[in-house]
Amino acid sequence: MAYTWHYYLMAGMYLFAGLAHWIFPRVYGKILPPWIPWKRFTVWASGLLEVLLGIALFFPVFKDWALYGIIGMLFLFLPVHVHMLQDPRAAGGLPRWLLWLRLPLQAGLMAWAYAYLG
Repeated sequence: MAYTWHYYLMAGMYLFAGLAHWIFPRVYGKILPPWIPWKRFTVWASGLLEVLLGIALFFPVFKDWALYGIIGMLFLFLPVHVHMLQDPRAAGGLPRWLLWLRLPLQAGLMAWAYAYLG
């Protein structure tokens, strides 16, 4: 089954993002809200989830499951973005306008995944 170039771009983006969790675990650990336990495991597991979902997009039998998984994962990541707005240390020096932009970006990424369902 052939998909558009932007479908493959989306799959590659989740593969890259997942690998980044393992390459830069401290960065990801710093942005987690304090109420999330087991930060090291959470960073590692969320990276694994992103990699697995990115790989699953390449297999038609798993495509819809992966897309629903991506939408759910992006929804679960929203508290991290809110936390980065509330805690300057978690923001890592990023400008506030960029942190605010990330919230609608999450919705856009969810819509992008949703567009390929079916």
